[in-house]
Amino acid sequence: MLSPNTLLQDRYLILRLLGQGGMGAVYQATDRKFGSAIAVKETFYNNDQYRQAFSQEARLLNHLRHPALPVVMDYFSAGDKQFLVMQYIPGNDLEQLLEERKAIGQGAFMASQVLQWADQLLDALEYLHSQNPAVIHRDIKPQNLKLTPRGEVILLDFGLAKGVVTSRPKPSQSIQGYTPHYASLEQIRGIGTDARSDIYSLGATLYHLLTGMMPPDAMTRMAAEMMGERDLLRPITELNPTVSSQIAKVIESAMALSPNGRPESASIMRQALRNASLNRQVADFHRAATLTDNWHADMESASPQPTADLDSVIILL
Repeated sequence: MLSPNTLLQDRYLILRLLGQGGMGAVYQATDRKFGSAIAVKETFYNNDQYRQAFSQEARLLNHLRHPALPVVMDYFSAGDKQFLVMQYIPGNDLEQLLEERKAIGQGAFMASQVLQWADQLLDALEYLHSQNPAVIHRDIKPQNLKLTPRGEVILLDFGLAKGVVTSRPKPSQSIQGYTPHYASLEQIRGIGTDARSDIYSLGATLYHLLTGMMPPDAMTRMAAEMMGERDLLRPITELNPTVSSQIAKVIESAMALSPNGRPESASIMRQALRNASLNRQVADFHRAATLTDNWHADMESASPQPTADLDSVIILL
């Protein structure tokens, strides 16, 4: 572990430890060349293959530019340690914020807020998955989502990377690490991941943020299914009745045990959530109108907008 005031590369001054795990640590630091706040991720790879992969990973991440992703600026080795220098993102992660809400009796996040974050994150995943090779994050969870003081959500933890390139016709760049409650079945079993694996993890994350409950892990759900039991994943609407059934259906489909049961891409899931949100708004508007005595007469004389037009509005958003 690095001590405060440690100077790396005669440039990066370590200020404090932000977090640590089995494979590394993250520090807040200052770039003395520019006087800017940065984050330095330290990894402990003692394997030549991992070190080479780290170098490849750093180069790949350096080219990524998206509002929901931190900017990677530098990497270097010192002894048996490797360091990744990236943009420092202030604020708390969504796991911390959720626990704070629960501690004061507020419960899970509002659906409208979670859907805004989901839209930003799905746009980021669409960007990552469209890279050549595709970037698969493989560790999306509330703890890896930072909420900035401006209310923007940032997807973190790209630094602790294994950088495995598969031998498929269109190889994907996979980033090491996962958390069982948010990982897809294929990832836990180690049989390969693709864009739909990230979709599962995001679905599990949204489930947690909307219900306040961590979802059961995919392996436990599969075991129950093999025993002929019902899915252990409790419906979102059962845990949080304020979430519409349409929105819940999209998120729960993202958590299908089989990749084929999930939305095929981040863009498809993003569009589905937008459509579900619009349908909920339209339904709420009409339900409010039932409070008037003349609602039925008004509805008969009204000319409702065709569903196709509603869809076209969503596409233009």
